[in-house]
Amino acid sequence: MSGDEATETSSERADKVFGLAIQVLIVLSVVAFSIETLPNLSSSSKRLLRYFEWFTVSIFTVEYLVRVVLAKNKIAFVTSFFGVVDLLSILPFYLSMGLDLRSIRILRILRLFRILKLARYTKALDRFARAIAIAREELAIYLVLTFFVIYLSAVGIYFCEHQAQPENFRSVFHCLWWAVVTLTTVGYGDIYPITIGGRIFTFLVLLAGLGIVSVPAGMIATALSEARADERDR
Repeated sequence: MSGDEATETSSERADKVFGLAIQVLIVLSVVAFSIETLPNLSSSSKRLLRYFEWFTVSIFTVEYLVRVVLAKNKIAFVTSFFGVVDLLSILPFYLSMGLDLRSIRILRILRLFRILKLARYTKALDRFARAIAIAREELAIYLVLTFFVIYLSAVGIYFCEHQAQPENFRSVFHCLWWAVVTLTTVGYGDIYPITIGGRIFTFLVLLAGLGIVSVPAGMIATALSEARADERDR
């Protein structure tokens, strides 16, 4: 084996070890976030979790800064998907320094963006991300049409059920909840039609809901096939 090949093999091995270490750190960070929500945690446990948070944020910050420095187009990296994910994974920590966490508690949820960092180090997740990118235009159009159908469903059930159930179907905005749970085929049963027209309309909405659930799955499956074929070609 030549010196260049040995160096390349050593570099690849180091990349794999680094990627695995980051993956483990991401998973442990998410687990630690979940543990923080447990009631009656002891002071020592809270202190240990805080130290671990400092450690993980330090590692993720160094990783982010190194990637920014090494990026050929720094603006493109910072505004890219992974650049934004890397930033959001450390931003809540720095925003919370010296501030009352209760007032920015919602920002702590952004720490869960760290789990999206796994896509950079996992081939399957990376392939899935490429599939989303391939089908992004179709998915965007599909989402617009989905919101359009949800609104039409809310309007339709309002006119069918408002007079019979004025409390449950008080306005189109109140009917949006019914439209969402019906189109997604969840059907919690907290609000349901009692008129003949409302039940017929609900049946039609349920048929549309089956398409809403299945269409994006088909889009992503096709895009995954394209991403896998592209991976084989490369």
